[in-house]
Amino acid sequence: MSEFSAELSEIKIDLVPWWLVLLEGLAALIIGIYLFISPAPTVVLLVAILGWYWLITGILTLVTLIMDRTNATWRALSALLGIVAGIVIIGHPFWSAAIVPGTLVIIAGVLGVCFGFISLFWALKEGWGAAAMGVISIIFGLVLIGSPLIGIVMLIYILGALGVAGGIASIYLALKLRSG
Repeated sequence: MSEFSAELSEIKIDLVPWWLVLLEGLAALIIGIYLFISPAPTVVLLVAILGWYWLITGILTLVTLIMDRTNATWRALSALLGIVAGIVIIGHPFWSAAIVPGTLVIIAGVLGVCFGFISLFWALKEGWGAAAMGVISIIFGLVLIGSPLIGIVMLIYILGALGVAGGIASIYLALKLRSG
């Protein structure tokens, strides 16, 4: 086994070019910084990009239905939903910039409450640790549902921090891939 692992460590696999990782890191870093500096216009731009993505993906899904009919009903429904959502988002970018993050926050709140109750159920078998996590999750979920604006603001800054941290990590990885 040790000979095999030694051979694997000598093999250099370049699945993704280093410069592509660098571009990804720079994009994430720039978006993260802009989310901190100018959150509202950045969210509008990102939601508009999401709209175009959904529109194009919906169209391409319809095109693939011509070639492959497996799960045709669900794929057609998904494609039409993507096309409609894309058109609505592109047509109303400012409303969408408020509604899309708000919807995500409310969904996160509902999921938090649901997972909290599941944790409370598991606490009957697992003990007080699961109960504490369940209560925290329920409180967190109720705060998000009761005040989505707080969740939206936090979401924007959390995504900004993730963009900056992920961008720096990707840039470091790209430079390491280039030199190694």
